[in-house]
Amino acid sequence: MTGVELAPAEIQVLQDLTILVFAPFVSGAIAHVEARVQGRRGPRILQPYYDIAKLFRKETLVPEDASFVFLVAPIVAFVCYLTVPLLIPVLTSYPLPLGYMGDILGGGFILALAGFAVALAAAETDAPYAQLGSSRAMTFGALVEPSILFVTFTVALLTATDLPYFEAAAVRPLGQAVHPAHILAAFAFFLVVLADTGRIPVETHSSTLEFGMIDEARTLEHSGPAFALLKWGAAMKQMVLYVILINVFVAPWGLAGSRQLGSVLLAIPIFLAKALGLGIVFAVIDNSFSKLRLFKITEFMAAAFLLAVLAVLVLYLGGR
Repeated sequence: MTGVELAPAEIQVLQDLTILVFAPFVSGAIAHVEARVQGRRGPRILQPYYDIAKLFRKETLVPEDASFVFLVAPIVAFVCYLTVPLLIPVLTSYPLPLGYMGDILGGGFILALAGFAVALAAAETDAPYAQLGSSRAMTFGALVEPSILFVTFTVALLTATDLPYFEAAAVRPLGQAVHPAHILAAFAFFLVVLADTGRIPVETHSSTLEFGMIDEARTLEHSGPAFALLKWGAAMKQMVLYVILINVFVAPWGLAGSRQLGSVLLAIPIFLAKALGLGIVFAVIDNSFSKLRLFKITEFMAAAFLLAVLAVLVLYLGGR
């Protein structure tokens, strides 16, 4: 088996399948650990799979005033989450053919398109809670995007490229000193991932209360297969952000260096272990703070933005 070489197209499909198949598993494992931290028994690790399968068997209900956008948006978002893994190093350290299709900023635009589609579908419903979540998500998203831009430009200037595979290659050598600007940019992106996955000490990612509903509110009016795609897509988005943080900015090790089947398959459990470790860190952070008032989210995102700006200043004032 180890002597079998995979074609680049097969590896790219395997990267997508890794995100598609294991995203609910990582979400379930993190939810289980989070419950244990809180002293509860918690759901089964495989519970997200059961939930998604059950939703696919349910009937889809459409609000009376909603248009076709309400049904199309979950599909658009799901396709966006499947597209980004084609651009980033999920399993391999060498670039795959479609890895040149877009840079890391392009991947960010695709994720933003997915978020916009979900928010637009929520606005279509005329339901107050759904529209509230949509409005909040778009407002706070405007605070996140400048931080992502500064992080992207900082890392691109440090590595002389904006392609994720080559940015990871610049970080990979263990003996190479890491520039302070890179550390600041990575930490800023860490805070961005906290916000985008609902782990900030303001929003509860699984909240059923209006006080902390942002992402959860946007999907309140969905049901059946459309809701299943949204839940599955949310798990995939979390995995994609973990890939960017781990395999591009922080720890791009354990990736397959050849097209050997054994090497590529070995990269899957290594990545899952890193993703679970990062998810546990996020769960501990999420449960180590009392939830704050909603307006405090601006201060949280301002901290991420200031770290990203500081990274640029350190890069130019401290020398490259």
